[in-house]
Amino acid sequence: MALQLRPNCECCDKDLPPNSPEARICTFECTFCADCVERVLANVCPNCGGGFAARPIRPATEWRPGLSVAQRPPSATRVHMSYSAEEVAAFSGRLKHIPPEER
Repeated sequence: MALQLRPNCECCDKDLPPNSPEARICTFECTFCADCVERVLANVCPNCGGGFAARPIRPATEWRPGLSVAQRPPSATRVHMSYSAEEVAAFSGRLKHIPPEER
């Protein structure tokens, strides 16, 4: 099963195309831009409490049959956080001092 490659930052709604080096994901594929992960979320996913990693780039070229962004297109469904800025700040504030591997 391929990653969804969601098209936007769930916090600021910035476009994150499938080849964006700015995209960050948590283990549940929650998707945010690098700026929001660093400045707003303090590397704490507001949905699950986990940390973030750079989202892999799906190959544009079909190097192997059926495995490319054209053959497995990204999601077109935009996703947004369901928490207020205050709720996110409080949640991140509680967890940001705990390394992601220990949360």
